[in-house]
Amino acid sequence: MSALAKNYNRRKIAFKRGKGSYLYSTNGKKYLDMVMGIAVNSLGHANPNLIKAITKQAKKLWHVSNSFIIPEGEKLAKRLTQKTFADYVIFQNSGAEATEAAVKVARRYFYSLGKPNKNRILCIKNSFHGRTTSMIYASGSKKMTEGFGPKVGGFDHFKFADHKSLKKAINKKTAAIMVEPVMGEGGIKVIPNWCLKELRKICNKKKILLILDEVQCGIGRTGKFFAFEHANVRPDIVPIAKGIGSGFPLGAVLMTKKVAKYMLPGSHGSTFGGNPLAMSVGNAILDQIFKKGFLKHVQKISKYFHSELKKIQKEYPKIIKEVRGVGLLIGLQLFTDQAKFIKKLMDNKLLTIRAADNVIRILPPLTVKKKRLI
Repeated sequence: MSALAKNYNRRKIAFKRGKGSYLYSTNGKKYLDMVMGIAVNSLGHANPNLIKAITKQAKKLWHVSNSFIIPEGEKLAKRLTQKTFADYVIFQNSGAEATEAAVKVARRYFYSLGKPNKNRILCIKNSFHGRTTSMIYASGSKKMTEGFGPKVGGFDHFKFADHKSLKKAINKKTAAIMVEPVMGEGGIKVIPNWCLKELRKICNKKKILLILDEVQCGIGRTGKFFAFEHANVRPDIVPIAKGIGSGFPLGAVLMTKKVAKYMLPGSHGSTFGGNPLAMSVGNAILDQIFKKGFLKHVQKISKYFHSELKKIQKEYPKIIKEVRGVGLLIGLQLFTDQAKFIKKLMDNKLLTIRAADNVIRILPPLTVKKKRLI
């Protein structure tokens, strides 16, 4: 009998190793992995470059306090700021920590401007920004918050794709709007480029901040380094995780100088965030993603994959309602039972995972080859 708590509904299968796009079970079966740790293993399983980076750094130094300069972290932060909108970075260990820190940065900004009551964060109803106590209330989901009272305040909500609801929800206490450009857990719902541009305009007009949560959709998954780059908008704060660690615990908050200048010593910290081992992994991942042609490959292979999935949809119109997503962040909305469909795929050695709105997520590694998708 397992001593693990029952907070996960685990499938009755375990894996002993992985390689590239495949997982190998303890009972000797080979599975095509289209979960990748839920968009985490961006470079696939057992990537040789990551193994080399981890091994090399592990022989030198694993951990040192953030009371000291960490060269590996300085390097990673510099590379992230040189290639993105950001001027500064705070490293974390996970996506939920990164979104928590993003909210702190936004609230600290207005506090420092002498507006401590301007502290409310506006999010999409039934969104997902992590499972910490405050982030489940950021979601506005009754299911996620049930049994975890008292309510954590400071969050307001608007309906997805409802601009009237959004504008009505903004008030004098609103500090920031926080959304995922592509809602992952929420059902692979893509916020159109024109909507992201409109969000930026609204934030500018109301003099509030724009937080774009790229924990699941960022780090090359949509064919751009960040999903919001498709809309050519400039956020104020961006939390990241998942793909930047490719399986190693690593997250970060990227931000502009305007908001970062108020994050003074003691305003935020993390014991393990920014440790040399994690930073070495992050740098090794950027070595691959920033390599010439890498994101072009993601764009090309995802275009092909979407095309093939739409052919399957046309062949089975009573089963597949819609093919959704951008790049290699893909969802199939079903007419049929979601759980049974996922099980049927697993019986045929293909691993997928659920999302809201009766959607199954298909999340191959960014390195996937065309022959794996046929």
